[in-house]
This record gives sequence, C-alpha cells and structure tokens, in this order.
Amino acid sequence: MRDRKLAHTLSPSFPKIRMISDTLTNLGGLVVVGILFWLYQLFAWPMWAFWILLAALVFTIIGFIWSFIEPIYLYRSWSYQVDEEYLQLSYGVLKKEWVTVPMTKVQSVSTVQGPIMKRYQTRSIKVETMGSSHVIPALEETKALELRERLIEYAKLKEVDE
Repeated sequence: MRDRKLAHTLSPSFPKIRMISDTLTNLGGLVVVGILFWLYQLFAWPMWAFWILLAALVFTIIGFIWSFIEPIYLYRSWSYQVDEEYLQLSYGVLKKEWVTVPMTKVQSVSTVQGPIMKRYQTRSIKVETMGSSHVIPALEETKALELRERLIEYAKLKEVDE
C-alpha cells in the first residue's frame, strides 16, 4: 500500500495535551513506587522485593521519557479523511494502522473533552460501530463539532432528545 497522508491532521496542541496527560499518569506511578519503597523499608521485606521495586522504578522512568517522545511522532503520523462513504484513519508510531469505517456501519458519534483538552480548546471524536470504536484524539473545538455534525449527516443518524 502506498504510504500517503490523508487530508486532515490533529490539532497542533495534541503533543502538549498528550505529554501533560501522560506526565500526570507517570507521576502517579512514581508516587506508587515511592510508597512501595517506603513500605519495603518499614516492613523489612525480603531482598527479592527490592529488585522487583527497582525494576518497576526503571520501567516507570522509561515510560516517563517515552511520554515526551511518543506524542510528537504520533502527531506526525495521525491523519484522517471523511467523505459520504467512508471515515478513514491513519496512525501509528511503531506500527502503522489504516482504518476504513463505512458510513453505513456507524451507530453513534460523540465528542469528549476532559479538563486538559478544555484548557487547549480541543475535543476528541468517538465513532462507534457494531463491533468497534474509533477515536480521533484531538481536534480544535469548532472543527470537532463540525466534523461530528458531518459524520451524523453522512451516517444518517438521528439525534435522541432525553
């Protein structure tokens, strides 16, 4: 398959949003590992527990470093395209994935915005089919809302009032 870029890309603030989110997650991991080291000292656990905790610390540090590298490459690799027949997604750093979702199979379309995304005025779009779910991780708010409406129109979905 030819490696071509699809028409649209993510918001330029995606790497920053992803780095902040991953950093918060990794800080939580460091806190847990720190508490386990403290418990190791407090209860005089066997020496093998120290080596396991040390390995956990090393993996957490590697994850911390990767969380600053991966979002940049993921941003560069992410692209999508929408027309009346298909939603096409292309992404991946180590393993490139091409996903084509027929509009006839789309069952629901929603947008998601957490506190970090709200700060950067971005939203994710979640497209669900009978067997799977696909997410476009970070689009500018206006683009995301427009794309959501276009996807609803193409998929011929009806809005439900609750």
